[in-house]
Formats: sequence, C-alpha cells, structure tokens
Amino acid sequence: MTPEITQLLDQLRAGDRAAFNTLVSLLYDELHRIAEKHLRQERTSHTLQTTALVNEAYMKITESRQCDFNDRAHFLAVASRVMRQVLVDYARAKTSPKRSTYSTKNQAAFGWMANLQLSDHPDITPSQLLDLNAALEALDQEDFFLARLIDMRYFGGMTAEETAEALGRSVHIIRQDLRLAQAWLRRRLQA
Repeated sequence: MTPEITQLLDQLRAGDRAAFNTLVSLLYDELHRIAEKHLRQERTSHTLQTTALVNEAYMKITESRQCDFNDRAHFLAVASRVMRQVLVDYARAKTSPKRSTYSTKNQAAFGWMANLQLSDHPDITPSQLLDLNAALEALDQEDFFLARLIDMRYFGGMTAEETAEALGRSVHIIRQDLRLAQAWLRRRLQA
C-alpha cells in the first residue's frame, strides 16, 4: 500500500472526512473497474451506468459514516459490497412484490449461479440477482469469512493472490476456502 493511501486511511480513522474524498479520487480507477465488473454481470438492458454505480456507492458509504478501513483492499472490498447492494436494491425495485420461487423445471436457468461463473452470463435477471443475494446473505450469517472471500474475489475482482495478501493468509488456503464457499452457494442455490 502506498504511503499516501496509508496516511489517508489514518486521517479518515481520526475523523477527517475530507480524507475520504481524496481516497476515493486516488482509487477512482479501481472503483470504476469494480463497477464495470459488477455491471458486466447484469443483464444487457440494465439502465444503471458505471459512473452512476460508483457515485451511488460513494453516497452510501458517506451516509453510513463508515471510516474504519484496515487498508486499501478492505476499502475496495467494502465499496464492492456496497455496489452489489445498490444493484440488489435496484433489482428489488424492478421485481414485483410477489416473486415466485423457481422450480426444478427452470432450475437450469440458474446454472450460472450454481457455478459462480458470473462474468459469462451478462443477462442476470433482477430475480436471479435477488436469489444470489439471499444466498450470499445466508452464507454471511453462517460463515462471515467465506462470504467475505466471495465478495472480494468475485464481486471485488481481486485475484486469489490479492485476497490472500489482504487477509494475511496463504493463497493455497484462500483457494481452498473459495472452493468451499462455491460449494456452499451451489447447494443453497440448487435447494
């Protein structure tokens, strides 16, 4: 982590809200890349644009007054999670109040989620996004660490090596835990 980012995080923890704006400016390209990754996973007719998603995440983080970020990776992981929540909120607004659950007959349509190959399926419906979000929230309740891995790796766009470095674990353990998290989500989504 660069000394400038470390200093800004220290200032932010000390209550300097202006440091947040500077931090976002320094990391804007990475935030934009994360937002693009999230939107590539959405349906092609999605009306939210990359810059708007970054702005929405910025506003939500600002409103939450969360400022206790451990490091650059933690900040980006939180921003990624907030972006996912913005998209989930957007999907909720687009779906009807009474959403039917999927049956075995149309379970094939959810195969992309079972394998977590999200970038290969740009036409995720709002209903599918809500199902994925519910599964991730259930995983978070059962095992916060595994849910955080999924957020960092698949939604934050971090490599296994970056995730391992951010969490202070070996790459081998991270990859093993990611397989465990994927299997858990696969079972949940196919249930």
